[in-house]
Amino acid sequence: MTKTETGTLTVPGATLHYEVRGSGPVLLLIPGGAGDAGLYAGMAPGLAERYTVVSYDQRGMSRSPLDGPVGDQRVEVWADDARRLLDLVAPDEEADVLGCSSGAIVALTLLARHPGRLRRVVAHEPPLVELLAEPEPYRALFAEVRELLRQEGLEAAVARFSEGLGDGRKEPERATDPAPEIREMMPRMIANMPVFLEHVLCPFTASVPDLTVLRASSDRLVEPREFGALLTTILS
Repeated sequence: MTKTETGTLTVPGATLHYEVRGSGPVLLLIPGGAGDAGLYAGMAPGLAERYTVVSYDQRGMSRSPLDGPVGDQRVEVWADDARRLLDLVAPDEEADVLGCSSGAIVALTLLARHPGRLRRVVAHEPPLVELLAEPEPYRALFAEVRELLRQEGLEAAVARFSEGLGDGRKEPERATDPAPEIREMMPRMIANMPVFLEHVLCPFTASVPDLTVLRASSDRLVEPREFGALLTTILS
């Protein structure tokens, strides 16, 4: 079994919890939504056979407390957190990065701000609604969710969020038992949800990365389906 080393990193305004497994080229896993490092715990041991796998809890989430009261979060600050973590674990080498959902926004911002630190970036489904032809329905939905959280609480906000992003199916899919690693993370994820819905969802989805820089670094961006094929090979 791959050994997991844990540590903390002090950054401006917060203390980050991080986990390191394996050896080889560094692969930084950036969680999204209300998730934390546990989001990747199921795949990390397999990846650690080929990479030094680094995962962490974003500031204000789970085991990464803020130094003061929580306020609206800024993508560039979270990207700087990721850069500081890379400087700690891989000061002299480029790293691969995988980010999902809001974590993908962080990954793209990290690439735009520090392209020389990264070898490859997989940005899986970044919800950059301002790049859509019609962003307004999503702006309105996310603002409504945030206000529902403030006025009626978490249950009402989560219900509206899920309804707003649903695909219109009348019959819900049959629930499947989550992996043990996800079950372990769930209480932390539930505790993180108010922070995500009130202080991350709106500012992150309203952000726009530096497209000029990203175009110049497009050779470092990997299509998620290509990463999926690579991941299948590694874990098989």
